[in-house]
Amino acid sequence: MTIDAKLYEYATPRQREFLDAIAQHGSARAANVALGLSSDVVGKSLRRLKAFAARRGYAPGHFENGTAPGYVMGKVTVQRAGDGTVERTWERQSPDHVNLIEALENAVDAMALRITPVAPIPAPQGHHDNLLTLYTFTDYHVGMLAWHKEGGVDWDLQIAETVGVKAMAALASGAPASGRAIVNIQGDFLHWDGLTAITPQHGHVLDADGRFGKVVDVAIRLIRQLVAEALAKHAHVTLLICEGNHDLASSLWLRKLFAVLYENEPRITVHASELPYYAVEFGNTLLGFHHGHLRKNEQLPALFAAQFREMWGRCAKVYIHTGHRHHREERDHTGARVTQHPTLASRDAYAARGGWWSEREITAMHYSREFGWVGSNNVTPEMLA
Repeated sequence: MTIDAKLYEYATPRQREFLDAIAQHGSARAANVALGLSSDVVGKSLRRLKAFAARRGYAPGHFENGTAPGYVMGKVTVQRAGDGTVERTWERQSPDHVNLIEALENAVDAMALRITPVAPIPAPQGHHDNLLTLYTFTDYHVGMLAWHKEGGVDWDLQIAETVGVKAMAALASGAPASGRAIVNIQGDFLHWDGLTAITPQHGHVLDADGRFGKVVDVAIRLIRQLVAEALAKHAHVTLLICEGNHDLASSLWLRKLFAVLYENEPRITVHASELPYYAVEFGNTLLGFHHGHLRKNEQLPALFAAQFREMWGRCAKVYIHTGHRHHREERDHTGARVTQHPTLASRDAYAARGGWWSEREITAMHYSREFGWVGSNNVTPEMLA
């Protein structure tokens, strides 16, 4: 295999080592074996390097033959002469989103290797193994900026962190000493998903407080505080970070980050599903979760029955939790009760101008292994003041 020397200009130090190994051993696969790496690490790195170089204008050969590495073909315009021969061709190529997601996942995996896991702490005494408490933070929109003159109540990074910590402490103090707990980050925990404060799918401009780096700092710190509060109350904690429509990518790297951070803590499980539908089995009870941006509430029971067929068959009680619409709704559908949770976050200008309004509150819900839902306790922002 011949290495294009020009690629060295775009390579990281580690990728230069891979290029040297490929040149020495003849192929990416042989270099992978010689370096003692897991499956196709060198090959994936080489493909990412070519895609990186292509985004910076270096992709030899693709104008004559196909697309640049990491790109897909879009609109093609052909200019012909009077006799029908082609004079010019314009190709519009764009990044391949599948490859972008793969590159993001690989980057997150690489960063996670450098995280020092937290040390385990002793479990509290006197808990009830037959109970599970569910703490749901949905549509929390860390990084959103709201002004009381528009939406009635202010909201910014500092308020979001303070309210979240106080709410979790109040919920935990009013909850029974359940043996298990779920800290449910039910999607849209972050208000936006990158350096530009826009929605990731439609590009709508958002009211934002601070730089994205500050948003990330608060989000990580707040989730750690929520988990710590649950860990002090319950014997085992499951951290569930659901995908939302505002944080498609951030929910992914947050999930992977905390999986590594807590890998040495036997009392914490980070739910690892890559699909935006999540399920936890607790005795005779199935708890399902979906943010609500891809399926309507009434569609969820049938979807979960198909997606989690065996788990569904074992459980007599099924409860599905969702968010997205910022207000409470609870209905019994065929086979499952669907609870749509409200948010603690205040209204931004978009919601206020659109006339959307709902009570701000958060709920801890308690489930029995045998009997399903057995109780709840609520907290409102007014109680925290």
